[in-house]
Amino acid sequence: MNILIVGCGKAGSLLTQTLCNEGHDVTVMDTDSDVITAMINNFDVQGICGNGLILKDLLEAGVEHSHIIIALTDSDEVNIMCCLMARKCKARHSIARVRNPDYAEQMVFMREELGVSMMLNPEYHAANEIARMLRYPNAIHVETFAKGRLDLAEMKVTPGSDLDGLSLSSLPKKLKLHLLVCAVQRGDTITIPDGNFVLQGNDKIHITAVHSELAKFYKHFGEFKSPIRSVLIIGGGRISYYLTHQLTELGISVKIIEQDKERAKMLSSYFRKISVIHADGTDQDVLLEEGIENVDACICLTGIDEENIILALYAKKMGVEKIVTKINRNSLRSISDSVGLENIISPKTTTVDLILQYVRAKQNAVNSNIITLYRLADEKLEAIEFIIREQTHYVGVPLKDLRMNSGFLIVGIIRGSKRIIPTGQDTLKINDSVVIVTTKSKITSLDDIFEH
Repeated sequence: MNILIVGCGKAGSLLTQTLCNEGHDVTVMDTDSDVITAMINNFDVQGICGNGLILKDLLEAGVEHSHIIIALTDSDEVNIMCCLMARKCKARHSIARVRNPDYAEQMVFMREELGVSMMLNPEYHAANEIARMLRYPNAIHVETFAKGRLDLAEMKVTPGSDLDGLSLSSLPKKLKLHLLVCAVQRGDTITIPDGNFVLQGNDKIHITAVHSELAKFYKHFGEFKSPIRSVLIIGGGRISYYLTHQLTELGISVKIIEQDKERAKMLSSYFRKISVIHADGTDQDVLLEEGIENVDACICLTGIDEENIILALYAKKMGVEKIVTKINRNSLRSISDSVGLENIISPKTTTVDLILQYVRAKQNAVNSNIITLYRLADEKLEAIEFIIREQTHYVGVPLKDLRMNSGFLIVGIIRGSKRIIPTGQDTLKINDSVVIVTTKSKITSLDDIFEH
């Protein structure tokens, strides 16, 4: 596909790399000539030094031939206007990054009335991800499918625990639960395991189940943690704003430490029932005074990755059980994992994953049945939800009789209100939502996973 990206910051650069790796023809545009030079040198792209609001620049970038234009500049208004101009120039689809909370309530209006195909808010989606982590305190990450009816949770096998040395085939003998260990990360290696696979301490395992079954699983293996009741957020930016909305609705006690006085005042006026402290969240005395050692969770959301890592390590030292750290730089994410900081969120990565889901769904009309896409385990594993919209060769055939390509596993089937962890006897039906995990990339259709 021909894709035009306007704005080459952190998200734009990562998205360019991802789309190039997927084989798309990418053109990038930015007002900074040095940025464009770097993009051309680093990636197989065409580059235009220009402004997304200048018609001449858009035409020079080939906007009229673009299947998708993606506006990721620092200005919401520029992104929206750029997409409107692109649509008038016959670009087929448009995506605008819109981050201002004031625009959140009119996203639907902007999409439907202005014709912007997709509008995404990275901070809002990052807040959703953190909220899921807090609702499932045992898990490192939790992704949801079919509007929350099926969960894919990541957890680490504790050395010496009952899971350490356990073969997956013996799991059903130990507990009668409907769940599936669908992927295992051991070091840098990702495996889609069979029943003979033996778990080891420090393995990261991905489990598919409904929430109630996951809770029983954690409890059975001594990994159950109490629900989160109190949260300390360090940094009062947009993610904090969206997250506080969600947590207060869940009845969780929230305290925010924000260094900027005006921002602290604004948050205090928005949220009357929480504590907003105007102070430096990196000051040890402030953290102790605000009772960091007594909270159930600490969320580190300052604008500096290194600060967030240091704060998270300090919270861990103080005995905080659940710690979430915002880190955007990929180089720091691997370092953080090596020092035991596992609950990492990155608005930049969330943005790229959402756009990638949309791009794959639009590659052609037949393959527009992708509903959800997550990249897991340092982008080495993908979990994708499809809807079966028509009769195919794999509909109605028991799974045990279908020949599946290597590197794929069907981990869940949602049929109306019914949630199925599949066995070989199950079949796929039209209108099913089907969740797969795969170590492959560029998957756009369920057809890709079956041998013909």
